[in-house]
Formats: sequence, C-alpha cells, structure tokens
Amino acid sequence: MRYSKKYRSSAITVVTIFLCMFIFSTCINNDKTDTGSTTTSSNYKLYAGSASCQTCHKKIYETHINTAHFHTSEIASEKNIKGSFEPGMNTFTYSTGGTVKMEKRNDTLYQVGYLSSGIEKIRQHFDVITGSGTKGQTYLTWVGSNLFQLPVSYFTSASYWCNSPGLPNKVVFYRPITSRCLECHTTYAERTSADNIEPEQFNKEHMILGVDCEKCHGPAAKHVEFQTQNPTEIKAKFIINPASFTRQQSLDLCALCHGGRMKKIKPSFEFTSGDKLSDFFLTDTTTKDANNIDVHGNQYGLLAASKCFRNSKTMTCITCHNTHENEQGKAELFSQRCISCHSDSHAEAGICKMASSLGNEINKNCTNCHMPQLPSKAIAVLLQGKDSLTPATMHTHLIKNYPEETKKVLAFLAASPDLQKEKNITVKSKTK
Repeated sequence: MRYSKKYRSSAITVVTIFLCMFIFSTCINNDKTDTGSTTTSSNYKLYAGSASCQTCHKKIYETHINTAHFHTSEIASEKNIKGSFEPGMNTFTYSTGGTVKMEKRNDTLYQVGYLSSGIEKIRQHFDVITGSGTKGQTYLTWVGSNLFQLPVSYFTSASYWCNSPGLPNKVVFYRPITSRCLECHTTYAERTSADNIEPEQFNKEHMILGVDCEKCHGPAAKHVEFQTQNPTEIKAKFIINPASFTRQQSLDLCALCHGGRMKKIKPSFEFTSGDKLSDFFLTDTTTKDANNIDVHGNQYGLLAASKCFRNSKTMTCITCHNTHENEQGKAELFSQRCISCHSDSHAEAGICKMASSLGNEINKNCTNCHMPQLPSKAIAVLLQGKDSLTPATMHTHLIKNYPEETKKVLAFLAASPDLQKEKNITVKSKTK
C-alpha cells in the first residue's frame, strides 16, 4: 500500500485539545446524507503537505508535530500502536463469547477474531490509527476503497485493549467510516463514491492524515509555489491567516470538530477555514441546558454557555489554547491564562474568591476547581472482564464554580503539609 508523504506532514489545527480518538462513536451514525456533487471534488492537488511548511516555519512545524491534533490519525505501525501484541497481553474476550487477538504475522499487524471454540473466523489488518493516545486509540482497516473500524481499541487510562466505543458487546469487524468522521480526523480525504453509495469509498492515495497546517490555513500548494519563487516577498500570499479572523470565524473553525452533533448540508471537506459553519451544517439546537451537554464532543457549546465567554467580546478557543504546541498536562500554564483576566488589573472579570485560602497555589491549577474532569455519558468502553461500561473522563469546558471539586482541592492541600510549607501558605480548609 502506497501512501503520499503528505500523510504525515502538516501543522496547525482546530483547538481544544483533548482526545481525538472517540469522535468516531458520535459521528458515524450522523452522516448519511450528502448534498451537492455526486462525488467529492478532487482538490488534493491544492494541498502541499506540512513538510513544505518547515522551510519557512521550522520552529512552529517542530512543535506542532508533537500535538494531539497532528497525531489524531496516522499510519498504523508496531511503533505507534499503544497496545501490546505480546501473548497474554494481546487478547480481548467478550462476555457474550468470541475473542479478538492482536497478532503480528509476517510483519503485518492484524486483529483476528476467534470463535469460542478457538477457531479463527476473521482477520483484518491495522491500517490507520485514529486518536493521539491521550485518551485512547481506535483502528481502521482498508477493504478495497472502504474504511472500516476494527472491533478492539486501546483505552489509555486502563493501559489495555477495550471494545471499540459505540460497538455492541460482541465481535463486529465492519463498522463503516464516513467522510464526516474523516473530516475531523484528517486534513483531507477524497471521497470517490456517489452520494447513494454506502459504505463511502475513498482514494487512499489522496488522503492527508492528521490535523495539521492546512486544516486551519487552507490548502497551501499555491502559497508554497509563490513563496518559493519569490523568497523576498514578506507578505504571505495565497494562504489563510486565522489571526485575522473575526471572533465567530475563529469559533466556527474549531466548532467544525468540537461543536457537537451537526447534520451536514454540503459534502464533507467543502468547509474551509474562514467559512461560516452554518452554510455547511445544521447545528444541534435541541440541547439548551449546558448541564445536559456531554463533556465530550461539544466543547464549543459548553464554552459558549460559560460566564467567562458570555461576558467577553473577544474570547475564543485560542484565547486559552495554543494550537501550535503540545500543552497537555500544563495546568499552571492554563492557570496563568485564567489569571490574565481574573486579576487585580482586570477586576471586572472577577478575582478568585479562594485566593486568600490557596495563596500561591492559586497560580497552579484553576482547572481542577473550575473545569474539572468529568465522565462522559456519550463515550464509554467495555473493558476486559467488566460487565458495565467505563466512561472516558475529560475536562469540561463549562467554566463555573464546582463546590464539590473545590472541597477536594482544599482537602488535598490540607492533607499535604509538605506542600503547604514549600509554597509558604496556610490552607483554611472548608471541607466541613
């Protein structure tokens, strides 16, 4: 199988970071209707691939290739598949009967389905990884020009294989992948099938894996050609600069993949950075109470319901997220961005009322109190030997006070005298 080098080389993205793998489980069943042309127009030639960006944007390129967005899809290999292929660690057995084993045969990696009797029933090779591994990975296989989800995924928090999200408690090998799935997990994928053909067909040679530069800056072939021929031209030509966007344009770009369930009214991949999202999708307007929006998938909806967002005329996703860099786990960095608005010099935004109790610790982790990790109702996986689903957890983007989470933080500090001494603070516990 030959893949273009464009596959792995690009750089920038949509925002809010967190976990890429699981979008498939919510989008696959919501992509049944295309309108417009009978096939996706062949725009692959307009793309340059992000390797071409590093000549002029080397630093940005080198940081972006370490982000979750960049690794939200990539060619499957033994090196980047997180789960083990070692005997005893490579098996997922369903309580309803049947087993899937992850096996390496003659340098090819497979998921192999076995009957309860131990007889091999079916096998398909790993071809594409979706998900950076932050929360997990799920895997796709090519069958001709069709892409299908494999039955077993990897769940990072458990460090083990699991039933792929959204699948029943049995071996299912051929769950079709749609262009809407790929719209959020790739930079570009060319569909070759007519609208009424299911499962959809794709040109595997015209697919750019990962979410990178051209997802946010637009197809760059013409830009690269011009700037290469005119190296002294300072003003960038034939490229989109998201820094010039209006607030809504910036939000729409992120909401393409972080805006919850949407029904497309035009073919996938026709939306381009800077476009108006409502020209391409019908958004979900049924969920008006933010407390009923799941923590996964619709970060934009949760953010838009937050007081921080509603009281601001400029706040967007990139106010807090630098999409060029891997910022995962940097709680203090995000806290500093909170404090940039919630400080004495910006008193109208409000100063944290726990500042007197937390002292210098207030500078370390705003998110544990105001954007805690919560379980997803939409994304849950079946782990080995479990009868009930285990939810994925992720930071909510509904920014507000969570009293119970604050109690946990205060209790932790109260129980950590060494930490208190190090930070030279006295914690006034309010857990009682």
